[in-house]
Parts: sequence; structure tokens; C-alpha cells
Amino acid sequence: MRKVALVAWLLLAALQGFPAAQRPGYPADEFATRRQALMVKVHDGFIVLFGEAMAPGGSHVRQDNDFFYLTGLDDVGAVLVMVPKTGSAYLFLPAQTPREKMIEGPNLLEDPVGAKTARVTAVHPVTYLDEFLARNGDAQGATFHVRLSPRDTIDNARSETDLFYARRSRLHYNDALPLDYARIAKLRERYPRYAFTDVTPLVDEMRIVKTPAEIEILRRNGAISAEGVRQAMLATRAGGFEYELEGAAMGTVIARGATGAAYAPIVGSGPNTCIWHYADNARQMANGDLVLMDFGADVDHLAMDITRTWPVSGAFTAEQRRVYQAVLEVEKACIEAYRPGATAETVRAHVADVLKRKGIDPQGLTGGFGHGVGLATHDVGPIGPVLREGMVFAIEPALYFPEKNLGVRIEDTVLITKDGCEVLTRGVPKEIDEVESLLAKRRQAP
Repeated sequence: MRKVALVAWLLLAALQGFPAAQRPGYPADEFATRRQALMVKVHDGFIVLFGEAMAPGGSHVRQDNDFFYLTGLDDVGAVLVMVPKTGSAYLFLPAQTPREKMIEGPNLLEDPVGAKTARVTAVHPVTYLDEFLARNGDAQGATFHVRLSPRDTIDNARSETDLFYARRSRLHYNDALPLDYARIAKLRERYPRYAFTDVTPLVDEMRIVKTPAEIEILRRNGAISAEGVRQAMLATRAGGFEYELEGAAMGTVIARGATGAAYAPIVGSGPNTCIWHYADNARQMANGDLVLMDFGADVDHLAMDITRTWPVSGAFTAEQRRVYQAVLEVEKACIEAYRPGATAETVRAHVADVLKRKGIDPQGLTGGFGHGVGLATHDVGPIGPVLREGMVFAIEPALYFPEKNLGVRIEDTVLITKDGCEVLTRGVPKEIDEVESLLAKRRQAP
């Protein structure tokens, strides 16, 4: 049933005349520039990163975030080696069988100008990797700069990756070493005299401030994702199912160029508004319910994050309005305070002052910073202690009253600009009168 709803909304999006998918991509030298900036920070040895291109849940192939950040490639089974002393970079890729090429398409190794395409020094078969390291290691300093920290994924921060490994290992049959750590163990075993350092903090320091190309893609994604949520609001009806709203949003963003969702869409109504990461999206909605939708698209390997809460009936009850207004005022006050140099403390002080002047009870909410947004929905951080121009993150104040089946969360993704911040997801309404006005349009449809 959910698949049928999704297909229907995809067809509807096409019939509505949405513009054809346009993927702005990145400038040709974007990734080479990033590699050079990283090598300047490292100086010696090798920087070694392993790719991990996967297609979770049957979605499009998506590369490991750090590997993509430095290569822009989705090729499967790839390894990147950078040599800081010479400023050179090498890609190692598996040689494909004719059947692999027929099924998956050829990788960069098959491209006669692959090195030029990827802006690297050379592209080699992955079987040459160890010989390359052995031949050049002493001259370069016998040091491996590798990712010793956990990876992040499209929807999980580095810390969350370790958390999920720990949960999986509660059962001792599942406690095998994660692949990333097994690779490091293999390198240590093969090269015992090499020093190992963690390159992750240097990569994170680069990733936390977005490049101009990333900012333009994030702006586009903000508009696409906002329209997805807006269409979900228009699809809301008593007696409808939560998954219909998911289908409305997904059809909209894919029709506009997204490759999929940045995380499993959360569409919770009634009691499900109080479950933070509700995943079923299967409940039938009724008048009197609120709907809480947490959604974002994946566009050119960059995520987005929006949450809106609205009434199924089209009008908030007095209690729903009171809770919603408190959450909204906290979020708006936070956004007012975001600018280069701001700290969590200055933001909280501004929030407290605004709510006091307006006579609004924050009900325990204090404001502050949210989580980073970028290649991952929960991108690298921490954001603090001081905001800088080019940072992108989500702010998501919320109040939950499970005993009343009443949860409200309002979330926007923002970009820190030279003198303030830009709300990338402003295209979907959040003021009470604007939300109710949009929902009223449902009844005007033929």
C-alpha cells in the first residue's frame, strides 16, 4: 500500500509540471582543492581513506561521506592515497570483470582519461595498493594518517555510529570488528613500524564550514525539501494514513532532483507525535490529531532537515496553539541570535529575554545550537563554542506531552552568514495563521 501511494504521488508530481531534475553538482576542481587544503595540514606520510559506496534499502548508491568529500566519486571498492610531501593523490580501484561492467557500468579505472577526470595523479588497480605503499613509505615518512574515529553516514553522526556498534554487540554473536576498524587492524599488522594518526579532526574542521558550492546545493535542497513538506501538509486529511504524507513529500523531492530522503521520513500523528524517531508511518489520522513530520531530501550528497507540526482538522485547538506558540517563539528567538561569534550562552540569553518580554512561558525550553547538517543529516561537529560564517545546522526545539498525545517540534536548517543567518528551509510555513491558511486550501481543491 505504501509503495502504491509513493508511485501515485510521483506520477502526480510529474503531472503538476515540476521542473525537470537538475543537479548543479560541483566545480571541476572542488575536490582537488579540498585535497590540497588537507595535505597542507598534514605535511608528511600517507593519507589513506577507504571508500564504502553502498545502496542502503535499495536506494541510489551513496559513497562514504569523508571519501566523497575528498573525491566526489561513488565508485565501489575505491581507495584514496594522498602524498602530502608531493601534493599528489592516487586512486586505487578494482579491476572489473566483463559481467560487472555489464551489470554496474564501468568504473573510473576503465576510463582512459580517468586521472584527468578525477583530478588525481594516477588511477591504479587496487591490487597495486600495498606495493605502492611499500615502495614509497620510507621516503614519505612511514606514517599513516587514517580515519581512526568512526565514520558518519547520511543519517547518523560519528558518535551515533559507535553507539549503534555498541548496541549491536550486546549479543556476543554480533560483536565482530566493524569493517573500518578491521581495515586499520590489517594496516597495523602489515606495517607494524608505521606511526598512525587520526586524520578525522582535520577533515571535520574542513567539513564544518561549507564551501560556496556546497552552500548553493544546500540552498536548492532547502527549497526542494520545504516544498516536499508543504505538499505533505496539503495531502493531510482525516481518515488518511501517515504514509500518504510520506509519499507526497517523496514524490515532490524526487521530481525536483533529489536522489532520495536524507533519513527515513518521520510522519507521526496523535500519540506518535511524542515518539522522536517514529518509523512506522502507518497510523490512520483523525480530526483532533496533530501531525509531526520530520523530513529532508538528499541532493548531490548533501542532506536537509525540517520538522513541522500541524493539525489534521486544519485548525489548532486552544491547547495545541499554546504549546505550538511556545516552541515557535523559542525557535525564532534562536534564529534571531545566530551570527558569527555567537555562543550557546548568548543565544540562550536572547531567548530568555525575548520570551520574558512577550510574556510566554517557555515550559523548560532554553534554546541554543542544534546539530550540524551537511553530508550527514547529523553532520560533523561540535558546532560550538563559537559560530562561524559558513556553518550549517538544524535547530529543533520541541515539547512532548505523551499523556495528552500532544507533541510539537519545529525545525529549520540555517546557514550562518556574514552578519546573521539564512533559513534554508523557509519555504514551508510555520506561523500559526500561515499554517492554517495553507491547510484551508485543501477544501478549495476540486
